Amino acid sequence: VAKDLGLELPALRGGGVRILDRGRTQYFSLHGKTGHLVTAERIDREQLCESVQQCVLRCEVIVEGEM
Repeated sequence: VAKDLGLELPALRGGGVRILDRGRTQYFSLHGKTGHLVTAERIDREQLCESVQQCVLRCEVIVEGEM
């Protein structure tokens, strides 16, 4: 994520970037040392998408300040 957005890693650690998931559970986060998008919580497909064939989790990356 940091590389794709052209951000330096200190910007990630400083709280200028947030990941927003829809729903109550935060499934994704940014790794502070690498800037990679990682799973923050165990994702159980059967629990989330019960009878749906295609399971999609959507999230938003919010960057505060100027890019």
